[in-house]
Amino acid sequence: MPPARAGYVAPWWVSWLHRLPHRGLRLQSVPAAFRPRDADYQQSLLFLGLVSAVCLGLNLLFLTVYLICLCCCKRDQDPDSKRPHSCCVTWMAVTAGLICCAAVGIGFYGNSETNDGVYQLLYALDHANHTLTGIDSLVADTTLQMQVGLEQHLQRLNELLAARGDYLQTLKFLQQLSGSIVLQLSGLPVWRSTSTDLTALAGDIAYIEYYRWLAYLLFFMLVLTVCLLACLGLAKRSRCLLTTMLCCGLLTLILSWASVAVDTAAAVGTSDFCVAPDKFIMNQTESDISAEVVHYYLYCDQGLSNPFQQALTVFQRSLTTMQIQIQGLMQFALPIFPTAEKDLLGVQQLLNSSETSLHQLTAMLDCRGLHKDYLDALIGICYDGVEGLLYLVLFSLLVAASFSTIICATPRAWKLLTGRDRDYDDMDDEDPFNPQARRIASHNPARGQLRSFCSYSSSLGSQSSLHPPAQTISNAPVSEYMNQAVLFGGNPRYENVPLIGRGSPPPTYSPSMRATYLSVTDEHVRPHSTEVPA
Repeated sequence: MPPARAGYVAPWWVSWLHRLPHRGLRLQSVPAAFRPRDADYQQSLLFLGLVSAVCLGLNLLFLTVYLICLCCCKRDQDPDSKRPHSCCVTWMAVTAGLICCAAVGIGFYGNSETNDGVYQLLYALDHANHTLTGIDSLVADTTLQMQVGLEQHLQRLNELLAARGDYLQTLKFLQQLSGSIVLQLSGLPVWRSTSTDLTALAGDIAYIEYYRWLAYLLFFMLVLTVCLLACLGLAKRSRCLLTTMLCCGLLTLILSWASVAVDTAAAVGTSDFCVAPDKFIMNQTESDISAEVVHYYLYCDQGLSNPFQQALTVFQRSLTTMQIQIQGLMQFALPIFPTAEKDLLGVQQLLNSSETSLHQLTAMLDCRGLHKDYLDALIGICYDGVEGLLYLVLFSLLVAASFSTIICATPRAWKLLTGRDRDYDDMDDEDPFNPQARRIASHNPARGQLRSFCSYSSSLGSQSSLHPPAQTISNAPVSEYMNQAVLFGGNPRYENVPLIGRGSPPPTYSPSMRATYLSVTDEHVRPHSTEVPA
């Protein structure tokens, strides 16, 4: 067998995938030749899917161990140190989001490449099927014309020209040439079964490709939706969104590894075919078409002889001889037998039609047309198709990595939200900067008087100064804050106005400042309470 043609060379990624170990379910070595109906070869492709399933199990095990260790470590920490790092959570979320966006872009490109390669294969199969159907149609029509149409004209001419024996010999010779043409046409291969197989194959491929493309499109939308849920959950600090994102993230993680399994098996199987496609096709067609014919179309070498050349040559010579004989009868017999003109013209028209069919049949049987379709199909499936599958495998791996990161960051984000809620719950109701205290005071004006921390801080500078009167909490928090600011620094422009009428948390102070506030309160309240009026 000659070497592979110059128009097709298997790309390096196909050769690399073909060299991957092929193992059965019992870990025995399996030949890498493409044999889709062989049980051992099917098990070798299934083994690749099981490897992806093992990777999924390891991924879930890692996440489980990580979450358990995270919970145990946080339980052993001191309450003061049990504080999630918001910066770490933010950067983990940003990194996962960027990886996810990059993965979706790669996935879109891979899905488009695979779709383009498959449709190039379908176009080549359709064109080749059209050629094979046209060959069968031309052979059938020409045979019918020779066996039925020409025979009817020759029978009538035998009756009209019965008086001349030389003309009858010419008609008999025409019958023999017609039988020779029919015999040569019957020796051509019948492509009906091959055309039927190609039609069924193209239909199955188109059906699978449509739903594969649609499934990946929905998968891309799911990935983007889960990323959006993660961003909204972190931005709005919503536990409901984070819980929904966590469930969808686990589902996406499982789907990602399932996609890796399917795409890897499909890429390896297609690569096994693309490394030696000629051998597989010759094995598949050996029962229907001769090896010489298949070899002629697969390689289409200039040094190869056309297996149909002899039949086409006999066909051409027989038609030429028949046309010469009919021209002689029209020249010499028509003046004697004018009633034979109609049948002689009918035979001549039939021969002209057969000659046209001969030219079309010669062009269709030439190897260049079908060989071009063969190369287009190989380039479409082996270059664009396998390349797109590899990009889809990369997409699935990146999605698995990004969602593993998101799942790892979710407990930290949850702890961050819990810590913030606990900080707000632990606020002292007596804190003058607590907005909740102001709301309670506005609804309960009879609660009493409260000295401002700012006023006592101001009194620390001069013990001999007069103590300012206590500020009564009223329904006008603006005036209260303005008075506190005047007592603190004399300038009311910077302290109070930004805090009025908005939902941001109040300014906090350290435990030492709070202790100073309480001690100063006790020192100033005690002398006033024991002082006896004069």
